[in-house]
Amino acid sequence: MKRAHQDLQVWQLGMTLVKDVYALTQKFADSEKFGLCSQMRRAAVSIPSNIAEGAARSGNKEFLRFIFIARGPLSELETQVMIAQDLGFIENHKPVMNLMNELFAKLSGLISSIQKKVKDNV
Repeated sequence: MKRAHQDLQVWQLGMTLVKDVYALTQKFADSEKFGLCSQMRRAAVSIPSNIAEGAARSGNKEFLRFIFIARGPLSELETQVMIAQDLGFIENHKPVMNLMNELFAKLSGLISSIQKKVKDNV
């Protein structure tokens, strides 16, 4: 059964980001499996998970709260990707950074849209 959040472009982008981060971290040294690799994967998984949880909540205020929460691990992941690049674990971080930038912009747009709906319903 397909859920409503699966139709959201931000959720779909988040799922793509998870796959990209898993592929990216697959190449990390074994010594990083429980360090930066694990943190990056958890942050990536948290993004679409929060979007899905928010979409399942009742009302736009709750959904809005979870969309804001989803931006937190997205910013965390951005920092972690930069760290991985600086440490030499990633050769080219531009594709995943571009995806994160697109997702951040779309989350911001969704936030604005939901905020307007919440304001109009007050």
